[in-house]
Amino acid sequence: MVCLGNICRSPMAEGILRKEFEIKGLEIQVDSAGTAAYHIGEPADERAQKELRKHGIDISYERAQKFKYEYFAEYDRIFAMDQSNYADLLYMAKTDKDRAKLDMIMNVVDKGRNISIPDPYYGGDEGFARVYRMLKSAAEKLVEIEIN
Repeated sequence: MVCLGNICRSPMAEGILRKEFEIKGLEIQVDSAGTAAYHIGEPADERAQKELRKHGIDISYERAQKFKYEYFAEYDRIFAMDQSNYADLLYMAKTDKDRAKLDMIMNVVDKGRNISIPDPYYGGDEGFARVYRMLKSAAEKLVEIEIN
């Protein structure tokens, strides 16, 4: 799960997806990172944590990290939160195999539409609630795909 600073959208996506797989009793490795190094080592934004706590998800232990090229080898799928981050990841990809692992997270729900998850950082609580709803729908679809 990849966004810009790894303190709002991608840690939310990580927590939501981890919870959805846990509910189904499935083990999966999920992580998140940012394409920029603005917040390395910082916890997720308090508003993101607050929104997920409402839904029984704890991301207080997550710390921001920058996406590394090595993640292409480590992960089967890499999801960008928006078109800008997708473009950054595409630029980092060195091989067709790397590029084949990339997609925008909402394409899981609405294939090929390339809908971006809006960055809630400069908005209020409703922005984080909207991001939660979008990511929850994507996580549910990913679990459904994995089960089938």
